Amino acid sequence: MSQAQLVKSEKNKRPRDTALFFRRWLSNPLQMGSIIPSSPKLGALIAKQIDKRSSSFILELGAGTGAITKSLINSGISPGRIAMVEIVPEMADHLRAKFPQTKVVQADAFNLPVQLLKNTAPEIGTVICGIPLVLLSEARQRQFIQQVEEVAPGRGFLLYTYCITSPLPYHSLGLEARRLAWTPQNFPPASIWHYCPKK
Repeated sequence: MSQAQLVKSEKNKRPRDTALFFRRWLSNPLQMGSIIPSSPKLGALIAKQIDKRSSSFILELGAGTGAITKSLINSGISPGRIAMVEIVPEMADHLRAKFPQTKVVQADAFNLPVQLLKNTAPEIGTVICGIPLVLLSEARQRQFIQQVEEVAPGRGFLLYTYCITSPLPYHSLGLEARRLAWTPQNFPPASIWHYCPKK
């Protein structure tokens, strides 16, 4: 395939990604959080938080159309290190077709198939969350944290969010929190937080 064909192919994919994302947003706004996929700038900032020299897996929970995945790969992270969990079957199929070298599991991030994930990604070094946890009850937030602990004990997770302050009541959830980055070059402007269990 020529460079011109590759560029054309990428341009053709963007409208399809956005259309799929928007359809899912209309179907369930609380599940998606934003009306459009995350920007390359936000994805690049997330990629900066990940050790490129490590061989451990990166687990994306709520991968959507793969906007963050694409940025991770563009930053030099091997697709073979990336595992994704996506609850919507249509989007999971889309991710498998778009990123054939990654691992895609169609499942609920609040009820993870723990053994399947351990078989798929034996050592998870980084968990990235694209789920709008701020919109959920504290009980549901606790459930999510417990699931992350099941597959990546002690690692915590990166959460990208459109809140300026912490979207999670981390003290009452027994977490430590740190905002790692912020970008106005996303719509809406976004922050990246790292949450991990208190030591």
